[in-house]
Amino acid sequence: MAVPITPIAAGDVVRLKKPHPCGKNEWRVQRAGMDVVLECVGCGRKVRLLRYEFDRRFKAFVSRPAEE
Repeated sequence: MAVPITPIAAGDVVRLKKPHPCGKNEWRVQRAGMDVVLECVGCGRKVRLLRYEFDRRFKAFVSRPAEE
């Protein structure tokens, strides 16, 4: 089954399916490309996921920066 590619940009805050061990379930996108760098909103920990893994774990957008 194909996983749809979610259009994201740096600055977006997203929710993933499973929470981080610190208890928060919100992540800020630092960089998006073939891999995605996320920063936990709760503790500031940074993780890097392959794009496929990010798209599989993505649940919803929490907020998106205003378009300029």
